[in-house]
Amino acid sequence: MTYVAMGPGALDYQPCRYGTSKLLFRGPKRALDEPYIAFIGGTETYGRFIAKPFATLVEEETGQRCVNFGCLNAGIDVFARDPYVPVAAAEAVMTVIQVMGAQNMSNRFYSVHPRRNDRFLAPSDLLKTIFREIDFSEFHFNKHLLTTLRKASPDRFDAIYNELQSAWVTRMRLLAEQMNGKVILLWFADHHPAEDILPLNGLGDDPLFVTRSMIAQVAPYVSQVVEVVPSAAARGDGTEGMVFAPLEALIAQEYPGPRAHQEAAAAVIQAISKMT
Repeated sequence: MTYVAMGPGALDYQPCRYGTSKLLFRGPKRALDEPYIAFIGGTETYGRFIAKPFATLVEEETGQRCVNFGCLNAGIDVFARDPYVPVAAAEAVMTVIQVMGAQNMSNRFYSVHPRRNDRFLAPSDLLKTIFREIDFSEFHFNKHLLTTLRKASPDRFDAIYNELQSAWVTRMRLLAEQMNGKVILLWFADHHPAEDILPLNGLGDDPLFVTRSMIAQVAPYVSQVVEVVPSAAARGDGTEGMVFAPLEALIAQEYPGPRAHQEAAAAVIQAISKMT
């Protein structure tokens, strides 16, 4: 059954803040005075349209307090720049870091919003030099920018693609190295990690530009890599069990449903059991 609410607030996420962070996280707010597992990630970790995201399910199954630091549309920059979350995650007994796309990071070619990483702020002089024919005032989101640049010149786009991949590996390593407890790197997407090849058209699937070889470069810095691709049954559920307002129906189709979150939770729990 699909749950559709008629008002704008289809699901009460009980948004909350921790410490000095300006970010809004998925509630309810948890006390950090007892041992906890920290979950860092983007929209999937946050659990958009999901009453019980996988972090909540892990807590219910294991009895271990789980703190959801998932942030909507987050890239690595959200957490790298935040004054509080890396410290809180470092104090966790274990941290689960979701693989986030490489497009939502400031880099040599463009800058992104510090908290809403999917938002494009400005091109660098280098990017304006490489793509002199592009009017960058037209762009508000990174995907729109990158789609246009690749269409304009696949050859020139390769420099941006390589830069984002290199920056992703470096920042993921740095984020993992800040953790004092064990770290699980979680791939949670509707496909397995790709090889080092862009599709013939478009940008590819989320998490954008992250390949198996990139994950392999980060693997030595974490305790385990967990790869979760929802089953055919989970994908076949569509939006069944998701909670959203009528105008959010198309958006909800892009995200994993309750059964996919259950499968992610089961995979994380299995990984935890191997490390304890």
